[in-house]
Amino acid sequence: MKIKIAIDGYSSCGKSTLAKDLAKALKYTYIDTGAMYRAITLYFLRNTIDIENEDAIENAIKNIHIRYGDDEEGRNQIFLNEENVSEEIRSMHVANKVSEVASKKAVRRFAVAQQRALGKNKGVIMDGRDIGNIVFPDAELKIFMTANEKTRIQRRYAELRIKNPEITLEEVKENIQQRDYIDTHREESPLRQSEDAKVLDNSNLNREEQLQLVLEWVDRIIEEIKNED
Repeated sequence: MKIKIAIDGYSSCGKSTLAKDLAKALKYTYIDTGAMYRAITLYFLRNTIDIENEDAIENAIKNIHIRYGDDEEGRNQIFLNEENVSEEIRSMHVANKVSEVASKKAVRRFAVAQQRALGKNKGVIMDGRDIGNIVFPDAELKIFMTANEKTRIQRRYAELRIKNPEITLEEVKENIQQRDYIDTHREESPLRQSEDAKVLDNSNLNREEQLQLVLEWVDRIIEEIKNED
């Protein structure tokens, strides 16, 4: 038996890491919604789209095609108009704009429609900001991830410093705080914890510990569903 798993939470909490680990352990399909919003943001930046102009956004979206695929080593990749942009979307200039772009109604509606189509079958793990509330309100397991701010800043700093040695902790802190504010205050599907979500605070958990905990949740839910039948 397979289920749908929705993972929501703040930036730099390790949502994609957990989702990838779960997908591998359960042999599920992983869909990185954050990468989708980053790819859209990259398109807007490249084409200097005015994100305050609704008509400009609507017209831009018509020219965006996004698909997922794996490379030769089985790593999840994202393609923007058939160009692999998996590396470029992780840059700081995209990170600084993604929450602002993702807050636009037209962008979210476009992305949510694609996400629902991608996840229409069971055996899917999707992570983002509005998965449990908006994209998959019927998910059997909803997880809301969080961690203390200091931990999130250190994780994000370590990740970005590999590609940008000049970046500072203060820049990362400002970026995370800005994204948190936009994510929780946007009008269209803001970041909210679902009432039926299980909270996962991984401030003091390592990668293996959080995976084992969630696998136990999955086993318990599947057992409960079987008993109901």
